[in-house]
Amino acid sequence: MAPTVFHRGRLIDHVHLRVRDLEATKRFYKAVLAVLGREPTVDGDGYIGFDELWIDQADAAGPSRVHLAFQAPDRETVARFYEAGLAAGGRDNGKPGERDYHPGYYACFLFDPDGHNVEAVFHGPSTRSAESVEIEVGG
Repeated sequence: MAPTVFHRGRLIDHVHLRVRDLEATKRFYKAVLAVLGREPTVDGDGYIGFDELWIDQADAAGPSRVHLAFQAPDRETVARFYEAGLAAGGRDNGKPGERDYHPGYYACFLFDPDGHNVEAVFHGPSTRSAESVEIEVGG
């Protein structure tokens, strides 16, 4: 049987969880991710982050929800992502444009049919050390 090859590091840019009980969530993720050898990369008043996972407090009136950001290779792809999402039933949550997160951050935001916040982001010109990490299993 031929091995199965997976490529990691090409689709997801970051995941953002908005949670009801931040302190309980911090305890949970610190414990389970420590088992995987991960420590928080940031841990402040109102937030915590582990590499591509960002967690903060949901608004008191708002629900907890997921924010999922996909990597885009350029600004044009961000715009096409936005238009395709609207055409497929998504709702606008931020037209394509520059954001003040860091210089060159260009993104759009949509609500998917269940209300999750979905983003396509281009971080500006950059050079990757590898296109992806290749994982081979089986065989």
